[in-house]
Amino acid sequence: MNFKTFVEKIPEFCLSHWLLRIPLAVVFIQQGLNKIPVTAMEAEAWGLPYLVWWFVAYGELGAGLGLIAGGLIALYKPLLWAADIVTRFSGFVIGSVMTGVIWSLQPTSFVDVLLYDHFHVLLWVGGLFFALRGTRT
Repeated sequence: MNFKTFVEKIPEFCLSHWLLRIPLAVVFIQQGLNKIPVTAMEAEAWGLPYLVWWFVAYGELGAGLGLIAGGLIALYKPLLWAADIVTRFSGFVIGSVMTGVIWSLQPTSFVDVLLYDHFHVLLWVGGLFFALRGTRT
């Protein structure tokens, strides 16, 4: 048996998206819960208007819950389309929130973001993955 044949016989683990979905969801749920109750004073401390802070807090919480819900809804095949929408929207929200976070840090260059803000970049890429991929297996 050659190497190509061996590799082709390795079964696909179609539930591997949970290895990314769960930690990303946990981080966003935790961050959202830490901002509740949403107050104008805390928004001001971050230099943001109250309305923006409100959307950030509930967006983080909703996106995290949406990632989990999208994965669970996908288990019921007739609702795969709904799971795909929920997952993609959650990924979009994660990407939007992380873009705001990265911009608010006012990096001096793109290279600085990649070298010194890798955690936020990783979260941004995770959101982008789910926004572009959805629940496709």
